[in-house]
Formats: sequence, C-alpha cells, structure tokens
Amino acid sequence: MAVLNAERIKITSTRSPWWCTVIIIVLGLGLAAVIGLSAKASINSFNNQIADGKQPDFDPFLPQMSDAVGGVSGFGVLVLMILAALAVTSEYRFGVIRTTFQAIPNRASVLVAKAGLIGAFGAVLTFVLTFGAYAIAKATAGDEAGAALTLSGDDAWRSIYGVPIYAFLCVVLAVGVGTLLRQSAGAIALLLLWPLLIESLFNLFGSFGEKIMPFLPFLNANNFLGAPQGVEFHWGPWGSLVYFAVFVFVIFGAGLVVVNKRDA
Repeated sequence: MAVLNAERIKITSTRSPWWCTVIIIVLGLGLAAVIGLSAKASINSFNNQIADGKQPDFDPFLPQMSDAVGGVSGFGVLVLMILAALAVTSEYRFGVIRTTFQAIPNRASVLVAKAGLIGAFGAVLTFVLTFGAYAIAKATAGDEAGAALTLSGDDAWRSIYGVPIYAFLCVVLAVGVGTLLRQSAGAIALLLLWPLLIESLFNLFGSFGEKIMPFLPFLNANNFLGAPQGVEFHWGPWGSLVYFAVFVFVIFGAGLVVVNKRDA
C-alpha cells in the first residue's frame, strides 16, 4: 500500500496525467461525433440520389459499435500508453528512479504499482467514455444512419467492455516498453508506430504478410474489439485477447527481469 500511495502521489502531482486525460476525453467523444455526423451525411446523400431517380454509386456509411468507440479504443488508448511510458521514462530522465529504488528496494513492486494504478485509471476512464461515445454517435447519426448502434448482442457489448480490458493491457505493455528502453522518445515512437504503421506494413508482403498478420499483437487486439480488418485469424475474438495478453505480459516480464539486472 505504501508503494501504491507513493506512485499515486507522483502521478497526480504532475500536469501531464491531467492533460492526457483531457486529450483522451476530447478524442474519444469528438471522433464519435465526427463518425455520427459522417454517417448522417452519407445516408442523406444516398437517400437524395434515390429521391432524384438516380442509382447511388456508393453504399451509405452505417457505423457499428466498434466504429463509435474507435476514438476511445484507438487514439485515446494511444495517449494512455504515452502517459504510462512517461511514468517510467521520466523518472529515468531526471534521475528520480534512483531515489525510488533506494526507498523501495523491491523494484518489481514499483513497476507493478505504476502499471496497476495507471491501468485501473485508464480502464475506468475508457469504460465511461465508451458509453459517452456510443450516446454521442447515436445522437448525431440519427435513427436511420445509427440503426446498427444498439447495445444488443455479444459483439456490441464486447465493443463496450472490451475497451477497458484493452486499455489496461496497453498500459502494462507501455510500462514494460518504457522500462526496457528507458528513453521517452524511443518508447513513445515505438508505441505509436507499432499499431499505426509497423503492423500495417505487412500488407505489402503478399502471401507472406497474410500468414504473419494473424499473429501480430495489435491486430489480435482489434479482432477482440470487433474490427478484424479483413484478417483471417486462427482463433476467435477471445483467443485473440488471450494471445494479446500473453504478448503483453511477456514484454512486461522482460521489463521486470531487466530492471533488476541493470543499474538505475
């Protein structure tokens, strides 16, 4: 409890967590509004072409629950990972980590406390925001364009409760990456480029890329959240969650091993 309390004070006494929280809220709810308005504009354009006796040359955009909460599970969680990585790398940058480890010789407990506190906060925040994103997307899309935005069925509910699970695991991953790299720029660059660019590059490798993509961690996380992105996985959504969780804890475990072997 003393370790948790110390980490809580360190996290809440700086400005970056508060700014990151504001950014997560703005991105999560703002993108939900954009998706709803885009869907409404799309269905209106589609209906207008039909009313004018024309054959529409496009299919209207009818967002699913995974689309509505995409701002939270996508950009919001990315910001959360940056926050988690900085909680570790900033201490190395300013030399505070030495004092921390002198006060708490059990280094693993420090990392677990950081991951647990930020992870729990991120899970609660994203859980609340998913409902807000759903409500905003539903309201802005209207009844017709938002017909698929309903809290019914396993897939829809998994898009809601899956986001906080994903957010918690991403925080644990970010703490592990931050511990391994120790540098803010390197850790943030890797955490951002990994899901946004690196994994998508495998599309360029033809049949070889198609065989590799079902084993990429963030694509498996997306499959759990209801956005398989056309990848043929060897298991279902829950299998993808287990795969991603194993990957996360392998990285975090490596961080625990390394932090006990290297000098602070």
